Amino acid sequence: MIQPTVGFIVYGVHKDGLKDPMGAPFIDDTIVKRSKAALVQAGMKIIEHDPVIATKDEARSALKKMKFDDHVDIVVLFSGTWVWAAHLVAAIRDYAAAGKAVLLWTHPGSQGWRPVGGLVMHGCLLEIGVPHKFVYGEAGDSETILKITSYARAAHLKNFLNMSTIGAFGGRGMGQTCGVADPSQWMRMFGVDIDSRDTTELIRTAESVSAKEISALQPRLGKLFGAAPEKNIVNERSIRLYIALKKLVKKEKFDFYTVQSFPGLGDDYSATCFAQSMMLEDGYGTSTLGDFNTALTVLLLTKLSMERVYYGDLQHIDKKKKEIKIIGDGACPPSLAGKLGPAGFSEHGIPTEGEAGGLSVKLICKVGEGVLARLGRVNGEFQMVITRATVFEPPKKQVHLRLNECGIPFWPHGFVTAHCDIDRMLDSWTNEYACLGYGTDLYPALIDFCELTGIKPMLP
Repeated sequence: MIQPTVGFIVYGVHKDGLKDPMGAPFIDDTIVKRSKAALVQAGMKIIEHDPVIATKDEARSALKKMKFDDHVDIVVLFSGTWVWAAHLVAAIRDYAAAGKAVLLWTHPGSQGWRPVGGLVMHGCLLEIGVPHKFVYGEAGDSETILKITSYARAAHLKNFLNMSTIGAFGGRGMGQTCGVADPSQWMRMFGVDIDSRDTTELIRTAESVSAKEISALQPRLGKLFGAAPEKNIVNERSIRLYIALKKLVKKEKFDFYTVQSFPGLGDDYSATCFAQSMMLEDGYGTSTLGDFNTALTVLLLTKLSMERVYYGDLQHIDKKKKEIKIIGDGACPPSLAGKLGPAGFSEHGIPTEGEAGGLSVKLICKVGEGVLARLGRVNGEFQMVITRATVFEPPKKQVHLRLNECGIPFWPHGFVTAHCDIDRMLDSWTNEYACLGYGTDLYPALIDFCELTGIKPMLP
């Protein structure tokens, strides 16, 4: 899980201990300290700028420091008291021009005139067109802190993507039109470079994996699955492919990747189910079928969540109950297994989608609160559908029946209740894949990421 770095700057004209006519300092140091502590408690790393800024020179020095510190994801400008906005806006504009995020935080209270300083800065940044988030709320209010931390986490994601690389092993899988990418658009929107490698390199690397490397993996497989898989050529190739993927992603310095899977690799060597399951378990952003939009969605959820991420088909939707079955074709991180369906080994089992076969994972996803989401494009423009969701396990006596409904009971299942208007969700959905992330705080962070990057959020 990521830890954003926040540059914390207090501003206000009446500073350095200056007192109001009632004898109280205009800037309440206790509130400032409590506000910084609340962000630290929420998981933020704080870089402080000690002097309160009020003049043009002070603003220029403070914002320049934050602009050129690569660790800073976002600057929080904390209203200490009222201020002459014209002294600050040029420096803020220059800082924001680097692509970093700006948040104005005003702590309520009549003493100190903090709302005046907050609102004049908010209005001035709106006037000159500097993107920012304005938050009015107390440090002790959980909703206020969530607004700030969600925006900070989104800013961290945006900064991570800038100058990152997504690798593509092979081309488009299964004729998908709704997962392809325009390299120029990805660079313009996110600063992401798209690089590619042929899947033949994966096969060569997999075949060069040593017996020692395969043996070294067995204890971990035993821990994740309760036992090692049966020894045969098909299972061994699946393991070799996982090790090869990890090697090549590291060698090529890919920050995340997508793999064609089939046709091609799944016919010539091995299905990617097990390899993808383990790469998800290792915390990589990834997808199959050359689906770039799913890969980015998985990356975002992986970085935001304390749990691993599952992507699979929206295999069935019960509109009346708002229940969705997500069934991946044998790929799911084993740590997501619940009590009713522990992680185990299975087979890919669909010869028309990978004649070589391969090891896959079977499980039922554990219960929890989270989100369903997926990035997509409509007429060339990015949008992301996001909805809150609850993952549940069906009653024990119904498990066998529910698994058999799809005709492929040995693939991983996630049973989800979507908290949205199902018709609106389906109307906006842009692919058969759904990405499932655990954590209630993912929802606002994804919305903020959309705001920061120019993606249209779809909230059914």
